[in-house]
Amino acid sequence: MIVIFLIGFIGSYISGMLGIGGSIIKYPMLLYIPSLFGLAAFSAHEVSGISAVQVLFATIGGVWAYRKGGFLNKQLILYMGSSILVGSFIGGFGSRLMTGDAINFVYGVLALIAAAMMFIPKKGIDDVAFDQVRFNKPLASVLALIVGIGAGIVGAAGAFLLVPIMLVVLKIPTRMTIASSLAITFISSIGSTVGKVTTGQVEYLPAAIMIVASLIASPLGANAGKKVNATVLQVILAVLIVGTAIKIWLDILA
Repeated sequence: MIVIFLIGFIGSYISGMLGIGGSIIKYPMLLYIPSLFGLAAFSAHEVSGISAVQVLFATIGGVWAYRKGGFLNKQLILYMGSSILVGSFIGGFGSRLMTGDAINFVYGVLALIAAAMMFIPKKGIDDVAFDQVRFNKPLASVLALIVGIGAGIVGAAGAFLLVPIMLVVLKIPTRMTIASSLAITFISSIGSTVGKVTTGQVEYLPAAIMIVASLIASPLGANAGKKVNATVLQVILAVLIVGTAIKIWLDILA
């Protein structure tokens, strides 16, 4: 219980600081750390189920914190949120038919794509006023649906992919991306959580411990993130994603 709480606390602090749901961090931590301490290891199905429920609660505080100041782009949230909700439910429900290795493979692919996108230059996106932001609505919907399916399978909400997509492809300003992605992530996590719960993939005690840890740590991380340079935050996120992708792929190819 202590190890699970610490995983939830550290992961949620980092995710709160970077404006993501945190599954990119907590999925590998839950998968590998308990066994390092000689404790019972979680299966990929159990890890994805716990992650799905935890992300649902971790993103609520972030959305609440950004509700004022014009950071939330309602059109973006509507188009991407509705698509990712459908996709995440399909992925979460359908993942029961997949093996643990297949779930890890999907996670590895998502992490690899996210890592590559984090290194694409993002110039001039923060020069646009929030009320002047425009984006390709059909493209946003299709990308959100694809992200939702993949994220639903691994119990993530897809923020680690949504953030680079919104920055690089849709050209959304950084602060609006962080705030809006948390709202879309919250919607996505509803679909993946329902999919995981209805197919019996959730261990409720570890999930409850992770929820408590995330509700404490996420606001602390968010406050810390406000004091750190945006470029530094992007570098930290890129390093975490690349490291995770390398570890997952080493295990897949072993």
